[in-house]
Amino acid sequence: MKHFLNTQDWTRPELDELLKQAAAFKTSKLGDQLKGKAVALVFFNPSLRTRTSFELGTFQMGGHAVVLAPGKDAWPIEFELGTVMDGDTEEHIAEVAKVLSSYVDLIAVRAFPKFVNWAEDRQDKVLNSFAKYATVPVINMETITHPCQELAHALALQEHFKTSDLRGKKYVLTWTYHPKALNTAVANSALTIATRMGMDVTLLCPTPEYVLDQRYMDWAKTNVAENGGSLSISHDIASAYQGADVVYAKSWGALPYFGDWEKEKPIRDQFKHFIVDEAKMALTNNGVFSHCLPLRRNVKATDGVMDSPNCIAIQEAGNRLHVQKAVMAALIKQ
Repeated sequence: MKHFLNTQDWTRPELDELLKQAAAFKTSKLGDQLKGKAVALVFFNPSLRTRTSFELGTFQMGGHAVVLAPGKDAWPIEFELGTVMDGDTEEHIAEVAKVLSSYVDLIAVRAFPKFVNWAEDRQDKVLNSFAKYATVPVINMETITHPCQELAHALALQEHFKTSDLRGKKYVLTWTYHPKALNTAVANSALTIATRMGMDVTLLCPTPEYVLDQRYMDWAKTNVAENGGSLSISHDIASAYQGADVVYAKSWGALPYFGDWEKEKPIRDQFKHFIVDEAKMALTNNGVFSHCLPLRRNVKATDGVMDSPNCIAIQEAGNRLHVQKAVMAALIKQ
């Protein structure tokens, strides 16, 4: 049984087939791939695009989605083994995953880090526990990676450049300022899919402290070795943007300060000039801009960039529906 926890777990041909199927769903949205099937959507964190697109996608393929928010409309769940459960949690994941598996055909999970201890958060315990105990396929709706966003992003780029072959494109993944330290999930995923597609990738961030976790840097290096392209790290805005075909923006907190965000904040506050603006985009090769959304305008990117015809953030968000349908259809056929 195959899960969809990270794109790195899927072969390049498998990913290409998902993107091909997503494009087909975009032209013909209704189907019966989930007829008589049920999907549990388990949200430990809020959602707009993810919940809407998964619910609608399930419906459009003839299935039914059940939305659960543990601790709100479902019992709080314990994930540690050997725990004496005399606190707030009411049932263990070992029972939760098995019971849900007896009701539904797919389980999708959204669970952000706790932002206290990266050594613990990087284990992706909630997602991996569901995958361990469930007897049906599990889908990652964003934890410390966001593989559904990766596919939506890749599809939007293929549509923009009118080709499935993105090799040779110069791709800049740029850190941007945010008043709060955010999850590295989308940055991890953008780095993963851009290198998987064989692009020439530059990770642009303020200082070495903002380089992503070594796991994802290693994934990127493996992808370059297997798919061509290149990977570099830059702290220089002008040279990174110069000649870029793609600029993808995301805010994230520096991992060395994980859980000690008051120390990280004055460092982060020095780099508000990393905002994506018209002057930076003018350095690109008529580059396309995107972001996973939500985006704080005039903090991460200016109004001018967001409202430019070169911004494909809305198109990318719309593609979430189609790529997730492709993932669910692929998993249900196993």
